Amino acid sequence: MKRDITERLLAARKAGRPVALVTDLGTGLQTLVYEDAIHGGFGLEDDLLEEVRERLRQDRSGLVSDLEEDEDGVQLFVQTHNPPLRLLVVGAVHIAQALAPLAALTGYAVTVIDPRGSFATESRFPGVALHESWPDEALSALTIDNRTAVVTLTHDPKLDDPALLVALRSPAFYVGSLGSKRTHAKRLERLKEQGVTDAELARIHAPVGLDIGAVTPAEIALSVMAQITAVRRKAGAA
Repeated sequence: MKRDITERLLAARKAGRPVALVTDLGTGLQTLVYEDAIHGGFGLEDDLLEEVRERLRQDRSGLVSDLEEDEDGVQLFVQTHNPPLRLLVVGAVHIAQALAPLAALTGYAVTVIDPRGSFATESRFPGVALHESWPDEALSALTIDNRTAVVTLTHDPKLDDPALLVALRSPAFYVGSLGSKRTHAKRLERLKEQGVTDAELARIHAPVGLDIGAVTPAEIALSVMAQITAVRRKAGAA
């Protein structure tokens, strides 16, 4: 690997910037592919470039090829380097207690946010990062990126609404909020009064989670994680 490529790769990883190291298996040349740029020893045709970026979005290292039978082409090995997936949970409630370990099992770094000290405790969330600031302050400080999912669970507009104002104007790939359809309708009215656009409001998954008939906190947590997975893997589905 050339020094320039190595330095740029290390810089991207340090900055938490998604990047794929692409190696041409025929020539040994290497190129770095970012979400919005490309740098290195060779360029890529549009279809191959899009396939590499899709692999980057999906964390899927592997072989990419445009070889066809009896025809020339290229074979590329794509090695993805992404910052960790994150789940930021507003509300240290029972559902959060079930959601945090489930999200960790699926590869997410979890942070639970709740200014109520009696809720956000190590005994209730062993091994989970806790943030006791007000949700909007915490979300701003945590620098939401496009590999971040945000879920609000408090059922308290004083906590959930400010968090949603930050999340909806961020690159978060998923924003979900607990509450019935009636509760959500009132939430939409409040957020609209605060200047949130219809397009931004449409980003909220509410009632949160896939409709699997969930009742218990563990079942609701399962439905939430399933929906987050569907949105990430199916480019906004669910």
